Amino acid sequence: MLLKGKNALVTGGTRGIGLAIVELFAKEGANVAFTYISSEVKANEICERLTSTDNKICAYKSDAADYTGSEALIEKVLEDFGSIDILVNNAGITRDNLLLRMSEEHFDEVIANNLKSVFNFTKSISKSMLRQKSGSIINITSIIGIRGQAGQSNYAASKSGIIGFTKSIADEFGSRSIRCNAVSPGFIETDMTEVLPEEVKKDILRQIPMQRMGKPEEVANAVLFLASDLSKYVSGQVLSVCGAMSR
Repeated sequence: MLLKGKNALVTGGTRGIGLAIVELFAKEGANVAFTYISSEVKANEICERLTSTDNKICAYKSDAADYTGSEALIEKVLEDFGSIDILVNNAGITRDNLLLRMSEEHFDEVIANNLKSVFNFTKSISKSMLRQKSGSIINITSIIGIRGQAGQSNYAASKSGIIGFTKSIADEFGSRSIRCNAVSPGFIETDMTEVLPEEVKKDILRQIPMQRMGKPEEVANAVLFLASDLSKYVSGQVLSVCGAMSR
């Protein structure tokens, strides 16, 4: 029960890594608000499955790339939960293509959903956390943001930007006991990797020293560490969960 009595907000919480974080936070005693953009039925099912007499789980429809909408959502969560102790910026998309074939629209869309969304939610929650002089912000970046990848220049740019943003916020908010860290997953078994051709999957495995893809639960464990008091003196860091790809 590492998060007993804590209130957490997780963006993009209905599948993959986001869902694993929501499930683990609930198991560890947190009250959890999470966002979704389209799958309302699935979001409601998650709430029903995870809500207990000891904690509250609520879903909120949100476009994380919308600044005004993000502000309104933070206000609503604060009204419903009283406070937010933990923010996990997880929402994100891919629009992969080689640079010569990449449209401006797909570049802008990835930057807005992956990077600007982190600004939106962090800015919107900052006044509340600064008033309470505590909080943990965890931003989900990627191994691609550290080492790059052909065909993913937009995604790499967005995830690399998250790392710089994380370190800057840790510096700005540190004096108020607000921590900001990033988790950098490698190749994880999610919907995104499931659709890859078998030959691509084999090539990925050759790049991973541990010779397997990670599981969403393994990323969630790293996020739990940074959300809990186990990491009270850890801020401005990037924790890679990648099977030694970033060594």
